[in-house]
Amino acid sequence: MIIELTERQEYILNIVKENGPITGEHIADQLSLTRATLRPDLAILTMAGFLDARPRVGYFFTGKTGSQLLTEKVKKLTVQDYQSIPVVVNESNSVYDAICTMFLEDVGTLFVVNTDSFLVGAVSRKDLLRASIGNQDLEAMPVSIIMSRMPNIAVCEKNDLVIEVANKLIEKQIDALPVVKTVQDNQLEVTGRVTKTNITKVLVDLSHDQID
Repeated sequence: MIIELTERQEYILNIVKENGPITGEHIADQLSLTRATLRPDLAILTMAGFLDARPRVGYFFTGKTGSQLLTEKVKKLTVQDYQSIPVVVNESNSVYDAICTMFLEDVGTLFVVNTDSFLVGAVSRKDLLRASIGNQDLEAMPVSIIMSRMPNIAVCEKNDLVIEVANKLIEKQIDALPVVKTVQDNQLEVTGRVTKTNITKVLVDLSHDQID
């Protein structure tokens, strides 16, 4: 839901711009309202970032526009807020099994793990399509033959910024990144995934939260 500032909230902003820092009581006096009536509006403007407040000083205008506040919010979003469940296959699984998994799970990238469940590679739609062309026995061909191998796989961690991951997806021209955590002997365990769909969800959520 897009939140639009009311006429009164816009008027409050103008008062604070011209007179800040100013107390809530003085704002209320200028609007001929009680402090209790004004409190929800001041809370919205403060939480949104348009105003800031200091004890015994009052409210003051932050000088930030709606677009600046939106940019600041984007730069604070982390992977753990938007990651989804990873889809993995074992390196010994056949290419045929990988194709079935990809279509059943409706994903564009599979992450490949070894017998210890550590990340060893990734397989994309293009990899599987390439392997399907010709007379190869897909049920006899292991995924490990066609996968992209570590350390050539771009990864991310749950505390990485979403904007940095989006840049990686664009730079590498790939559909997804595995979310990993480092375990024993610097091995990587797959804990999630971030895809172009996840990034799209970020944009949709931000548009819903936008304050005009």
